[in-house]
Amino acid sequence: MRISLGIFVILCTISSSWGQRDEAIIRNDFEGPNPDGSYKWALQTQGGIYHEQRGLLQPSSSGEPALVVEGQYQYTAPDGQVINLLYKADENGFQPQGAHLPTPPPIPPAIQRALDYLATLPPNRDYQ
Repeated sequence: MRISLGIFVILCTISSSWGQRDEAIIRNDFEGPNPDGSYKWALQTQGGIYHEQRGLLQPSSSGEPALVVEGQYQYTAPDGQVINLLYKADENGFQPQGAHLPTPPPIPPAIQRALDYLATLPPNRDYQ
């Protein structure tokens, strides 16, 4: 029993790394952290993976400095599609943008008419 369990673990370990390949890094730039709290870096591999990021401290809505991070990455998916994602992360959270990301379905016309009507009504003070 122990031998078969050991063989099973070894086979799982081998199969989990099957098909993975190491990619040579052809560009690796890094700057920072700078005295003002900013930084930037970029990485590119021989296989076409590219990732860059920059961060800086900016005043937040509370007046305190907050880290704002912007960047992008690109790679080729197994189906051959080039994936390019731009992102920003700040006090409002992570905000990705990319053509490959799903979009919500359109609002049905009846629901949109109801929302438009509700927006024209005065506020009800009883519920505030």
